[in-house]
Amino acid sequence: MANDAYDLVVLGSGAAGLTAALTAAEHGAKVLVIEKGEKLGGTSAWSGGQIWIPCNPHQKEYGKEDSREKALTYLASMSNGLIEPDMAEAYIDGGIEMVSFLEERTPVQFMVVPHFPDYHPEQPGAASRGGRTLECAVYPYGELGEWGERVEVSPYYWPHVHFTVGETSLAQAVPDPLPPEEARRRAENDERGLGHALVGRLLRGCLDRGVEFLLGTGGRDLVIEDGAVTGVTLDDGRSVGAGNVVLATGGFEHNEAFKAAFLRGPLTSPVSIRTNTGDGLRMAMKAGAMLSSMREAWWMPVVEAPLNPMGRMLFTGERTLPGTIMVNRTGRRFTNEAANYNAFGAAFHVQDLNSCSWANLPAWCLFNQAFYDKWGFLDTQLIGVGDGEHRKEPAEWIARGNTLDELGGKLGIPEGALEETVSRWNAMVENGRDEDFGRGESYYDLYWGDPAHKGKKEATLGKLEGGPWYAAEVKSGALGTKGGPKTDTLGRVLDVDGAPIGGLYAAGNAMGSMMGMTYGGGGGTLGPGMVFGYLAGRHAAQRNAGAHNVAEAAA
Repeated sequence: MANDAYDLVVLGSGAAGLTAALTAAEHGAKVLVIEKGEKLGGTSAWSGGQIWIPCNPHQKEYGKEDSREKALTYLASMSNGLIEPDMAEAYIDGGIEMVSFLEERTPVQFMVVPHFPDYHPEQPGAASRGGRTLECAVYPYGELGEWGERVEVSPYYWPHVHFTVGETSLAQAVPDPLPPEEARRRAENDERGLGHALVGRLLRGCLDRGVEFLLGTGGRDLVIEDGAVTGVTLDDGRSVGAGNVVLATGGFEHNEAFKAAFLRGPLTSPVSIRTNTGDGLRMAMKAGAMLSSMREAWWMPVVEAPLNPMGRMLFTGERTLPGTIMVNRTGRRFTNEAANYNAFGAAFHVQDLNSCSWANLPAWCLFNQAFYDKWGFLDTQLIGVGDGEHRKEPAEWIARGNTLDELGGKLGIPEGALEETVSRWNAMVENGRDEDFGRGESYYDLYWGDPAHKGKKEATLGKLEGGPWYAAEVKSGALGTKGGPKTDTLGRVLDVDGAPIGGLYAAGNAMGSMMGMTYGGGGGTLGPGMVFGYLAGRHAAQRNAGAHNVAEAAA
């Protein structure tokens, strides 16, 4: 391979990298995708597979009106000065183009997730009743042949089972919305949804266009000559010649040194694939790249669950259900438990100035036996554990007590604090309003929780009465980090003087996110990754075609 030359090398095989590869190949480029892991798909294959694309062509099918102006207004309203207008415009415009391009030319086909609201539905320009979140229909993995076995399998979602049906979505707290016969049919036909549907379709598109893959080794260094990228040196010592390189290696959430150097607060429990150690960031810094969004991540509260292959679970549903609250080490509530997971992360970054510690860590989700009898808890949703029927009481790794004071004593919480907090919470529920943190005031809160009361405060507001009592510790986690090399609207990596580094692009979590500190809606991670992967792949192919034309003219 040392003598092979490619028009484009893509480092990383998640949705951003595959989109870049597919797009470039469709425009005539010879493409190689290099994946550090032994399997393809990265964290994208582990995900729900949704993408957030304002003004997408499917919105009108569901009676959803949108506009470029509304979408830009929404992003600006959450920006705090960290979203650059030209990058927001490139994202909106590029997203419309990308969806049309993929659907017209590839196996990638999307549909709207019905009524799934933007994550801040009360902000100006928000799609408060949905329309901007897309996902793929299930995909039969038999169409991938032997490549179907080379795709990462999620430790969080079973792809044959958890998938949108009508108006029921993975976004809701209740697991396994599929009828048993449909789940059985999908398993028998190996039809996969969520991230596997998206990655499988992108992979099929790449294979159809002759994209080559190299698995089990990552990029170590960029080869740069006369200020432009000319290849990549790999971890296994080989070198690959390339006219262009796209960094799509994911974030740096599994690199302790990088996290300590850059992040705004603790990130102890990432839920992404372990190969996300900041390889793209390291290579970009060596090349003189300017950085952006380095303090941010796609924050996610996490509960450590020993039986899960990753040892942890995304904590999205249970905290929104009626009958749970969250408390810190003082035994007090500290935030709206039903807020979107990215915004929720900010609660873990509050400092106690007197003790020089994090005010809301450690933290616990508090519930009782009545809640468990109705809903179960994370131990009932572990992949490969049981059949969905939960036990008579939570797993041993969840703290318990017959009284609130007994439970509080085990957690180191002051005597009487939990009793006082639960009493106040129950009184507020009785009055129909969370006066402390506004839980249930946003339509986003009401979309989650108890589906029997969807759209009403009862979906998330519920009393906690009677023991035994349980508490699961909640950690500061993330889907991935947001920081990386700064790019322009074409996905080109910029140096510290603001000039493009010839032939170098970035997309996905390896790119400094244009979203700043916010998260637009469901699919707000994969959406920008795929859009800038599309823009980078297209420009790289065009750049390569231009170089060939110059060479031919000179000859």
